[in-house]
Amino acid sequence: MAQYFDVHPDNPQPRALAQAARILADGGLIVYPTDSCFALGCALGNAEAIERIRRIRDLDDKHHFTLVVDEFAKLGEYVQMDNRVFRAVKSATPGPYTFILQATREVPKMMMHPKKKTVGVRIPDHRTTLDLLATYGAPLLSSTLLLPGHEEAQTDGWAIKELLDHQVDAVIDSGDCGIEPTTVIDMTGDAPEVARVGAGDPAPFEE
Repeated sequence: MAQYFDVHPDNPQPRALAQAARILADGGLIVYPTDSCFALGCALGNAEAIERIRRIRDLDDKHHFTLVVDEFAKLGEYVQMDNRVFRAVKSATPGPYTFILQATREVPKMMMHPKKKTVGVRIPDHRTTLDLLATYGAPLLSSTLLLPGHEEAQTDGWAIKELLDHQVDAVIDSGDCGIEPTTVIDMTGDAPEVARVGAGDPAPFEE
């Protein structure tokens, strides 16, 4: 059964986040809130947890997983950014955007698009997420919690716990966090391409 952590949205309890961080470090798969909607998260390179995410969401091998960090300065270790991309991404983070960028060698191959060698990255503007990342001390491999057959993301933490009780190891709930996934911006071409419109305003990236 999944552990359930009910945390305060403005001042998440450090003890609960420390317990969730230990679950991640021990190879677990968690559900956590973000500034767009709930997401599935695990440690980088955790092949077993990635397969669990694929089964939960019914994903194929071309799905872009997302690397979630708590600070812009940490992105440079994992993705390639020229000056144009650097400025564009920095101006929109933290926020409800996922950026598709060329991955560096620090990104596990299982996270990348198999042909393009790209990966999604994001910095959420959400207190619980940022505190969890700081407590864990490393990026998360993540995927939006959009279940097969469901048109919208799940919004109730306890309902998610009941639904995925035997498929995840923990659920962190800090109240409502919206139902729209991130806006996805592909930054690998000569100009930004809006791949999905979601919670973030796409206007800054449209020609």
